[in-house]
Amino acid sequence: MSGAFVRTTTSPTVLRVDALVRRGEFDLDVGFDVQPGEVLGVLGPNGAGKSTLLRALAGLTPLTAGSIRLGDVVLDDTATDTFVPPADRPVGLVFQNYRLFPHLDVLDNVAFAPRSQGVPRAEARARATELLARFDLTELAARRPSQVSGGQAQRVALARALAATPLLLLLDEPLSALDARTRLDVRTQLRHHLADFPGPVLIVTHDPLEAMVLADRLLVIEEGRVVQSGPPGEVARRPATQYVARLVGLNLWRGRLGSDQRVVLADGGALVVAPADGLAAGDPVLVGLRPSAVTVSTERPEHGSARNVWPGRITGLELLADRVRVQVDGAPSTLVDITAAAVADLSLAAGQRIWLAAKATETDAYPDRPPASTGSAG
Repeated sequence: MSGAFVRTTTSPTVLRVDALVRRGEFDLDVGFDVQPGEVLGVLGPNGAGKSTLLRALAGLTPLTAGSIRLGDVVLDDTATDTFVPPADRPVGLVFQNYRLFPHLDVLDNVAFAPRSQGVPRAEARARATELLARFDLTELAARRPSQVSGGQAQRVALARALAATPLLLLLDEPLSALDARTRLDVRTQLRHHLADFPGPVLIVTHDPLEAMVLADRLLVIEEGRVVQSGPPGEVARRPATQYVARLVGLNLWRGRLGSDQRVVLADGGALVVAPADGLAAGDPVLVGLRPSAVTVSTERPEHGSARNVWPGRITGLELLADRVRVQVDGAPSTLVDITAAAVADLSLAAGQRIWLAAKATETDAYPDRPPASTGSAG
């Protein structure tokens, strides 16, 4: 059963997703809710299923099984053969490259959304004019897309999405087309504009900083499954997978807690960790450690308070703004952040054998648990 969306409520809408999408040998199987006014940042490596999820929500890719509900409206439900076509969904979509119509000026680009819904031209242009004023774009109304900057084009695209009065807003890499300097300014503006949207918002991004700044909650997808969900600060402090740990710049190891706060690591080695509530001997745990909390020596340290000391071999050095990231192969393999001056003083180079040390109090050990929310449609 398919047909046009009919709005039956003006109350805040909750997005509920319990969806399986099968594309060839790849399955996206996810389940989650997004509350009214909540901004959900969707992160994941290439091929994780982020774009597939976005296409399913927009109606561009039908579900294989499961359902998508927006408030009291069923957008997709394979059990009842319900499917609302993309053009009829109350969904605003901002594409990665904005996709503004080059032959229309800014005002008519924004007015296009309500016009496509059958709104009379004068009313559509009036709605567009209000949005241009809200986004500080009034002076650009008569310009073509080729005559505006990247940051301005991003705001025009967002205004066009909102002109259709959607109940759900989807943003696909909304800042990726901007240069680094422009991105910083536009990011702040975008967060301000999203705060005024009453419905659920999904932002798909590869940029962890973008997700941390814009989102109220993060959803991390890997290989078509939700691997972690939570507030940005919680995800950054306690990543659940190596992908997330690398994304936020942490070392992360899996292991099992033994006696005397010693964790035997799955990939070799052991670390003494700080005591943590809710952990007992034998529990599977994750151990996080900031690269800047690891010290480097060319000889085994004979003194000091660090309870963790282990050898390794440098496999790479990378300059990161004000520091150098040293990649070390060992048990455990570790990322270390030190100053360029320290690299010079120690004459560090790829292939060199070194010693690493870290205090137990600098570690963060926490339970290694599966994510609380996963898809069940399949």
